Amino acid sequence: MNAIDVRGLVKRFGGKTVVDHVTMTVAEGEIVGFLGPNGSGKTTTIRIMCGLLTADEGDGTVLGFNIRTDALKIKREVGYMTQKFSFYEDLTIGENLEFVARLYRLRPVEEYVSRTLEELGLTSRRNQLAGTLSGGWKQRLALAACIMHKPKLLLLDEPTAGVDPKARREFWDEIHRLAGGGLTVLVSTHYMDEAERCHRISYISYGKMLATGTVDEVVRNAGLTTFVLQGPRLDQAAKALQGRPGVDQVAPFGATLHVVGSDKAALEKALADVEKDHKDVTVTPGETSLEDVFIQFMSGSKDNMA
Repeated sequence: MNAIDVRGLVKRFGGKTVVDHVTMTVAEGEIVGFLGPNGSGKTTTIRIMCGLLTADEGDGTVLGFNIRTDALKIKREVGYMTQKFSFYEDLTIGENLEFVARLYRLRPVEEYVSRTLEELGLTSRRNQLAGTLSGGWKQRLALAACIMHKPKLLLLDEPTAGVDPKARREFWDEIHRLAGGGLTVLVSTHYMDEAERCHRISYISYGKMLATGTVDEVVRNAGLTTFVLQGPRLDQAAKALQGRPGVDQVAPFGATLHVVGSDKAALEKALADVEKDHKDVTVTPGETSLEDVFIQFMSGSKDNMA
């Protein structure tokens, strides 16, 4: 059974279509990464799914509940972690969780709070004011508040923005632990390494769903070819390649240059010409990354708010 099964979702604000006929399925126990540039409609789509917004068109179910008629039932079964830290900074961690427990009418409150503190490694910080926490600990508090009522679906909206790499890794270890217990997770992110930790990804750009599948499937289906250039004065080679037919992306990576294109024959011709003019530069086949695909999608999409 699918935890999320929505079809043709449309949401407009004024004359702008922010979500444009989005269809998505997420299986129970699956971790799906939701990718796309800023302003692409990820947050709006997530809010429709958790019952905070009503779609102008489209329908579907979340956890078996109709997104149009059962919004309240969906809210009770979903944990939604917003982009912005949204807890009371002048209350302690424990007090914030007590407040959330009462909102969900969890009884006994102390039992739920203590168990959640222990699960997320927060017990020793129970009496620390939320406002004094670092980004990583704030994130852990937000996750604790989201899972305390034992939701069946977790919706995470860019949960690790501004968090250091160690805290991000620990957060993802926790997400996989929760998914192993049957929890379904939809997480929006800009980090490619996080997307690669998901079972599947869905890419949305300015309201339209462009791709969905495993990371390998999305990279393969993008139809891109990548070459790596090495040698001296790569800045000159980069300048020579910019704007050439077949060359879609030119990006320095350390001491190398990555060149990406969707027309392999035209790309190879452009590189052959550059090799002739830059004798010390070597060109070897490279591996197309998810980031290459992400950039390609972005460059080919039109801003729906423009």
